[in-house]
Amino acid sequence: MHAPKRRLISVVAVSAALLGGTATSALALGNPAALPGQAPQAAPAAVAAQPTAPVENLIVGYKSSASEASSNTAAADDAKAKGKKAGESVAFERRLGTGAALVDLGGALAPAEAADVMAQFRADPDVAYVEPDSRAYALATPNDTDYAKQWDLFEATAGMNVPAAWDKTTGSGVTVAVLDTGYVAHSDLASNVVSGYDFITSSSAARDGNGRDANPADEGDWSAAGECGTGSKASTSSWHGTHVAGTIGASTNNAKGIAGISYGAKIQPVRVLGKCGGATSDIVDAITWASGGSVPGVPANPTPAKVINMSLGGSGTCGTSYQNAINAAVGRGTTVVVAAGNSNADAAGFSPASCNNVINVAASNRTGDRSYYSNYGAIIDIAAPGGETRRATDTPGTVTTPENGILSTLNAGTSVPAAENYKPYQGTSMAAPHVAGLAALMKSANSALTPAQIESAIKANARPLAGTCTGGCGAGLADAAKTIDAVTSGPVPAPYANATDVAIPDNGGAVSSSITVSGRTGNAPAALKVNVDIKHSYRGDLVIDLVGPNGAVKRLQNSSGDSADNVITTYTVDASAWPANGTWQLRVQDVAAADTGYIDSWSLGF
Repeated sequence: MHAPKRRLISVVAVSAALLGGTATSALALGNPAALPGQAPQAAPAAVAAQPTAPVENLIVGYKSSASEASSNTAAADDAKAKGKKAGESVAFERRLGTGAALVDLGGALAPAEAADVMAQFRADPDVAYVEPDSRAYALATPNDTDYAKQWDLFEATAGMNVPAAWDKTTGSGVTVAVLDTGYVAHSDLASNVVSGYDFITSSSAARDGNGRDANPADEGDWSAAGECGTGSKASTSSWHGTHVAGTIGASTNNAKGIAGISYGAKIQPVRVLGKCGGATSDIVDAITWASGGSVPGVPANPTPAKVINMSLGGSGTCGTSYQNAINAAVGRGTTVVVAAGNSNADAAGFSPASCNNVINVAASNRTGDRSYYSNYGAIIDIAAPGGETRRATDTPGTVTTPENGILSTLNAGTSVPAAENYKPYQGTSMAAPHVAGLAALMKSANSALTPAQIESAIKANARPLAGTCTGGCGAGLADAAKTIDAVTSGPVPAPYANATDVAIPDNGGAVSSSITVSGRTGNAPAALKVNVDIKHSYRGDLVIDLVGPNGAVKRLQNSSGDSADNVITTYTVDASAWPANGTWQLRVQDVAAADTGYIDSWSLGF
């Protein structure tokens, strides 16, 4: 038998930063929006996040029937009581769009002190999870003003073959949300920009004199030495969001500047990064709002995005807050594209790059090799041009090869906005918008495409990198023309799927749903995507396994006390030792009494 069902709440306080040629730690926060009275879909269980730096806020998730999940008063009382036990002044601050609660720790607590407060929450059986509200940073570095041609769009060696795609689509009818530093006015972008929102809660980080508002203008993200943490260096304003937006949707055929990849699409600037990066709690709410979800205190998005680009991140594996928000966005039909990170390391150790249900993009250079700074690994889905404005052996911070960077719209101001200009940048921040632009082209050309089909088609139609990629760059280099041809020339093959309902007996034996794979060569990939949609009134009852064609078994979910409804998520499985062809099974067993459900559908993404 189960305990009564409880609602899910979270406590959030994290920041995010841009993904540039150098790596900086970052995190994002939030949970997906839930139906009234229903908990958000939780991510698969993960190792609890422990603070490694001072923490100002937490994201706490309560189980679905907890009074704290629906009552701000109860959440406030609980936060105060737990803080008292830990010897700290803790207060409920606000509700996130995912249903989570943001909890204020009364100032920046040392990691050990923050861990004591987190321990109080984790000891409560009503709490589903608690995470630090970390920060994320932009993943790109400003560079010199030398004007370089857009080799990344058309060069045969390492370009993305974009011009041929424009014969069939330019992205019209699609909105792309750019979750970044906001937008600084630029005449080569203005006609394609629609209203966005500023989600930065901190007025000091936002530099606009207030908290959240309907003006996503980039006020500059410059900082003084030591202002963003002990040992941090002084930096000038990056105008990072405007650079990213230009790659996706700069005006084209207007006799000036550059061409955007999906220049018929609209850009929605959503400001989440300011001075010293951005908070997870703000980023999670932004994901929710941009994809058409509801965020308390924020007007509804009049033009929900079908594509979200996040060229931001930091160290650490994907937290529940990020994953919940992403799952909900994808459930609303929004494709989420993220930058892999710039630490020349396995992307599995960075977030949101390590989240499920995203297209994770590594960066390639002008010769078709993995860019020296780009993260890599089995979790990478695709590579796209990110450029190199300097050689790996050159002094960090110098610009020695501007012609090999990614040119886009920018601003000349070193602090506040000044004259508009164009500059080449490098970074996985520059690679991700290439794929976001391609996703917009695809959605415009075939509006029926789902996020899973968009990801699958991009990967299936990639071409091998002309150079090398040590560590793994996913399916290869994205090819726009080939991908658009594939999604406009006939029915788009869905991922290998089974949509036949299979009843799951209450507290009974295991049941299975099968998918037969044929026509593939060799083994399955090291990052096989297993998309699961199980309807069940108490998902903690369920044990879920993936059974390979060779009989090998991978446990996807153990039973737990999670009382929320349904399992709707994507698991990433290392199936590289299993044959690709043959019969795959999703095996599900209900191991406790009183609740029922069924396998609605599931699919495999190779």
